[in-house]
Amino acid sequence: MSNPDADIYAARGYGSRPLGFGAKPGLVVVDFQRGFTEAGFPMGGAPMVDAAVRNTVPLIAAAKRAGLPVIACVNGYDSPRAAPHWKAAPVFDLLQGTPAVELDPRIAAAGPDVVLMKTAPSIFFASPAAAILTKERVDTVIVAGCITSGCVRASVIDAFSLGFRVMVPEDCVGDHDPVAHAQNLKDVERRYADVIDGAACLDAIERWRAANDREG
Repeated sequence: MSNPDADIYAARGYGSRPLGFGAKPGLVVVDFQRGFTEAGFPMGGAPMVDAAVRNTVPLIAAAKRAGLPVIACVNGYDSPRAAPHWKAAPVFDLLQGTPAVELDPRIAAAGPDVVLMKTAPSIFFASPAAAILTKERVDTVIVAGCITSGCVRASVIDAFSLGFRVMVPEDCVGDHDPVAHAQNLKDVERRYADVIDGAACLDAIERWRAANDREG
């Protein structure tokens, strides 16, 4: 009889190699916009997402103090015809210029360096995000945002596919469903990213800043 506690993936070598931070980190903040963070919108109001927003604000502040790039994005469209074939009807109301496409005020106040409007799940798809990070000589991407099982996961996979080391601070990402959140974090940790916490990211950012201050 098989052991239900055995990790069939670990037995096959998944998750066997931690990545660690590389030479220079950068931060991407995915879809912390009012339509996903505020309870007045159909897709907003998830407690886990609200907590992730609160935990991401100090990360943005630390990255900016260190001179590291911070790229935020919102999901939005010029018109419903510009949207792909989403199965989630409220997405078609995420129209440029409407409140649902505005950054969450807490993220906006933190002052990301770049704010992009994307039209697909990943912050990297058909956007200049990767080029900006490459220009800044970033080799490690910290991914914060929502939704863990959707746009965060897509952004993690694209960052991995583009050759970046990927760090996911568990307390800086959120979803509607804790089960989906946990399962997706576990799966990306097996394959594409280190799942750590915001405190570990803050420590890495501060260590990078201290090293660069010394070099300066």
